[in-house]
Amino acid sequence: MSDDDPYLWLEDISGEAALAWVAERNAETADVLAADDGFAPLKARLREVLDASDRIPYTVRRGVHLYNFWRDAEHVRGVWRRTTLEQYRKDEPAWEVLLDVDALAAAEGEKWVWDGARVRRPACDRALVRLSRDGGDAVVVREFDLEKREFVADGFTVPEAKTRIGWIDADTVFVGTDTGPGSLTESGYPRTVRRWRRGTPIEESELVYEAEDTDVSAWGYRDPTPGFERDFVGRSLDFFRSETYLLEPDGTTVRLDVPDDALVEAHRGHLLVTLKSDWLGQPTGSLLAFGFDAFLAGDRTPEVLFTPDARTALAGHSWTRHHLILETMRDVSAHIEVLTPGRDGAGWTRTPLVGVPPLSAVGVVDTDPDVSDEYFLDVSGFLQPSSLHRGHIGGDTEVLKQAPDRFDTAGLTVEQHFATSPDGTRVPYFVIGPDHAVTGPTLLYGYGGFEVSLTPFYGAVTGRAWLEGGGTYVIANIRGGGEYGPDWHQAALGAHRPRAFEDFAAVAEDLVARGVTTPDRLGASGGSNGGLLMGAMLTRYPELFGAIVAQVPLLDMTRFHKLLAGASWIAEYGDPDDPADLAHLREISPYHRLAADRTYPPVLLMTSTRDDRVHPGHARKTAARLRELGHPVLFHENTGGGHAGAGDNERAAHNSALVHTFLRRHLI
Repeated sequence: MSDDDPYLWLEDISGEAALAWVAERNAETADVLAADDGFAPLKARLREVLDASDRIPYTVRRGVHLYNFWRDAEHVRGVWRRTTLEQYRKDEPAWEVLLDVDALAAAEGEKWVWDGARVRRPACDRALVRLSRDGGDAVVVREFDLEKREFVADGFTVPEAKTRIGWIDADTVFVGTDTGPGSLTESGYPRTVRRWRRGTPIEESELVYEAEDTDVSAWGYRDPTPGFERDFVGRSLDFFRSETYLLEPDGTTVRLDVPDDALVEAHRGHLLVTLKSDWLGQPTGSLLAFGFDAFLAGDRTPEVLFTPDARTALAGHSWTRHHLILETMRDVSAHIEVLTPGRDGAGWTRTPLVGVPPLSAVGVVDTDPDVSDEYFLDVSGFLQPSSLHRGHIGGDTEVLKQAPDRFDTAGLTVEQHFATSPDGTRVPYFVIGPDHAVTGPTLLYGYGGFEVSLTPFYGAVTGRAWLEGGGTYVIANIRGGGEYGPDWHQAALGAHRPRAFEDFAAVAEDLVARGVTTPDRLGASGGSNGGLLMGAMLTRYPELFGAIVAQVPLLDMTRFHKLLAGASWIAEYGDPDDPADLAHLREISPYHRLAADRTYPPVLLMTSTRDDRVHPGHARKTAARLRELGHPVLFHENTGGGHAGAGDNERAAHNSALVHTFLRRHLI
């Protein structure tokens, strides 16, 4: 394909011609998939899962209350609510509804989608509520009174933008938002941080920090921990590098002098540093602890809390009042333990927290680091519905909630295998499916980017839509993800991105070699960066698959940096404006690899008009190009929903039913 792009007009998100084209493609897809005899009953069964009243209502503790956001058939857009622990222990807790988003949307004639709230600590009396128009990343912000359960008249209010905002005190916030020319970076995120006092115009608020235009964003926040109140500002140089500064009361800044690719976190008297490259004699992927004041004074003697090995990586950590809960992965299976600092932060000790079943997942849902050593844990597996546990470190635990089975698991098993990539790398993957030797329809899912790990989870939608019908579901833990730490991610950065593609293809080939499936019955799916992966499978390995689904995909790698938030991903892929990078970006760009003389499997492309992260033009242009070349393609664009593709359970069920109807038609 030449550099002249005949489909640039489809990048006009709300252009009349572009939307008319979208409407035509949506109608074609509906005529094929939504009109299928199995579509309506499948959608109903998936909607039943999403709306189920006996789902676990996961919460976040703020003071004496546990906060939850909930959607169901009655509350399509959802309600923000809270309860007490005493009530939460009951099968049917009494909830105090704070904000009904459906009622708000109806009253204001706007398709509001909940995007979270920042509750002011430690008073827990006010919140900064974030609302998105139809699911986009840009939000409006409004101050909310938690006792009166209403928005604050003349309170903090910010118009629609990709805003960062957080409490300093009852009358002051840190804010970064669109205040006119020069206030946003080239990626469309805040470039400045302001200290905004109640009752004053935001444009006149005190400027406390500025990033560069070419940075991804600037940010500021207050650590409100009683006795350790501190202000921090910083900038994200790119998606993976940042600088963090302590903001002194006189307005001067002191940099936390760690590598710019490290993650840094202050908690009480501690400073934790997660390494993405070697530092102080410690390898990439390590977790180090320092005394906060000692570090600022120049002490660089770390307490090493975690060191990775070839099979084990850091998955996360969470503070309680006196302890650190450490989550690690060994061959993508979870392990969790408690670390306790000794006197003056030295001599940390460690003990296991809970046992985790093989090939399962455990994650910290919430802790209360200001007050207690309480923790909430979610334990689940591919065939094991979630159970929510609560405990105190050193004390008893209880199972607060247990989700019921959502699909029939009789005859299903979970296995882990390893494929060998062309360069000899062992690539793990999970197989969920029939427990007897069978060659049948199989769906292979992958992501492979931004250090995102694909760990075991209970997928009720996939269970009902695919596994119950005799299908096998496979998750590939390819390079570019974080399953084996930063090195696993960095192995597929930039010009090395094809390694992720090769890993995924190796898993596909291994599935056929093991007799799990055959190419004509093997489907592949992925979204966002995983959509780029699907584009690579379509254009590089079409012979391996019988059908491909790409959702909110990234497909034009020569223009991604010019579209919406794309400039923020240059550190992951490379810079199309740099001739040294453009060569490999054209080579990995699925849009530019499409050809008339190749045979491609059927493909379904799905996107959202309101996706203000990955531009819908990627999917639109690729669908148009495939049509021009005479290849089979279906296209569906949801008019709302943002990057998630759906802003409510109705649309989520509809989208999932489209995907699985498409896969069934071609693979079963």
